[in-house]
Amino acid sequence: MKEKFSTLGGAQAWCIWGLCVVFLVWLFNLQTSYAVLSPKIENELMLTIAQIGLVSSVYTWAFAAIQFISGPLLDRFGLRKCMPWAVAFVVLGAFLYSSAHSIEALLVAQILLALGAAFGFVGAGFAGDKWFGAAKYGVMFGLVQAGASLGSTVGTPTINYFANLYDWRSVLFIFFLFGIALFVAFLVWVRDPKTGDTPKTFKLSLPKQVVTELRACFKLPNVWLSALIAGTSFGIMLAVGVLWGPRIISAHGFESGALATALLWLGLAIGAPLFNVISNKLKNRKLTLAAGILLQAAVTAMLVFTPSLTESVLLWLMFLLGLTSGAHMLGFTIAGETVAGNLIGGASAIVNATCFIIGGIAMSFPAHLLPSHTPSLADFSHALLIMPIGLAIAFLLSLIVRETYKVPKVVP
Repeated sequence: MKEKFSTLGGAQAWCIWGLCVVFLVWLFNLQTSYAVLSPKIENELMLTIAQIGLVSSVYTWAFAAIQFISGPLLDRFGLRKCMPWAVAFVVLGAFLYSSAHSIEALLVAQILLALGAAFGFVGAGFAGDKWFGAAKYGVMFGLVQAGASLGSTVGTPTINYFANLYDWRSVLFIFFLFGIALFVAFLVWVRDPKTGDTPKTFKLSLPKQVVTELRACFKLPNVWLSALIAGTSFGIMLAVGVLWGPRIISAHGFESGALATALLWLGLAIGAPLFNVISNKLKNRKLTLAAGILLQAAVTAMLVFTPSLTESVLLWLMFLLGLTSGAHMLGFTIAGETVAGNLIGGASAIVNATCFIIGGIAMSFPAHLLPSHTPSLADFSHALLIMPIGLAIAFLLSLIVRETYKVPKVVP
């Protein structure tokens, strides 16, 4: 009997890709809920602001370390053998997170969350590549980020609403219950496509394969350059969205931190696919990336340094920060177009890991520059100086990255 191959881009493709995006939205909201819940956690567990920054940065650094392995694991084993267990780790982490009574328990929970979450963004991008084809890789990856950001746009105010009704443990336990249902769905439905292509045979042991794949990617300057640029853009946006944004709003004397965070994610939801579309129209990745980073640097500088901003201006700046940070998705596109097709998972993992390494630095480093008493707006401006400086450096790097856009082949 003739083997039946999978239909790329069909109903099954959208279902599997959609489940991966739902997983990403779920864990993304679990991650960004820290912006809303951290003051409550800080008060109940009697933590300092430096310890609160440490908890969020440990997640990002653990995530980044595991991220380097997740891409090669997906390249070797595929969606079916990786993604359900990634969900399981996040479920376990969510349970421990909701029941933590010490900073040590919080740190262990963050590491468990990171173990599974490292497969979320790259896994959804990997699903888009395998189930929709390499030609749609950049656009599908942009839609992945758009889905995650839209989820956070809705999720942040929703989490804030429930956090005002219930304690933070109850909110996190709801995440845990949803995760159990998601784990079952992944076991039942997630598959790798049958395309008829001869699968690559990995003759190396897994550790050697991981090292070999990452080395092959790192040998290409375009990969680590795009990783540094995208990492700076996303990492700074993430630090503002997860930790610093609501505190800047509060320092201005307003209580709209949750709304501001939601607007930031809404901006990213629009910007993530938009910059890839613009680069396709212009037929130029490099110029589009550089313009986006420059605009993000300007918006960040206004947010950090301008005194006496009105509430409406602050909210607009948060939205624009999210919108312009959508340029970081071109880092994934450039890295993916630089490497061979069988290295896309590894290249994506390097870019995403860099995003969270820099995000961890942007979360934790400013906390050590703040006074022990309640920080003033001037204190935040001094501590967050690293952000516009980092984006200025990223802009300069974007001027030397190699252009990767290729005109699609027209089949006669």
